Amino acid sequence: MVAITKLDFVGIPTQDPDRSRRFYGETLGLPADPHSEYEFWVGDTCLGIWEPEKQGMPFQPQKNAHLALHVEDVASAREELEAAGVTFVAPTLDTGVCHMALFTDPDGNDLMLHHRYAPQT
Repeated sequence: MVAITKLDFVGIPTQDPDRSRRFYGETLGLPADPHSEYEFWVGDTCLGIWEPEKQGMPFQPQKNAHLALHVEDVASAREELEAAGVTFVAPTLDTGVCHMALFTDPDGNDLMLHHRYAPQT
């Protein structure tokens, strides 16, 4: 059996890499990789911005596979992002174990603010 040990990166498709760089770096405040102009870190996982059309593929935003970005307080993080112009697609969800607030980046890629408040059993 293949021994997969971790997630190395997630590709973030874009039609405008500079706009995406500003969104992930400035709006979301993710730390930039010091060795790459278009990579940002969320914990141990790299988000790599790329242009599918430069690789001969059609651009399509990532849908229905929301990256769950952990925050301590979904409500206050949502307020801060809304003040920065981010539009959320629905009211914040309370699943009984976590809070989730769904939004998209400027290219339409699905993202989520997430906080699990119930202990894992």
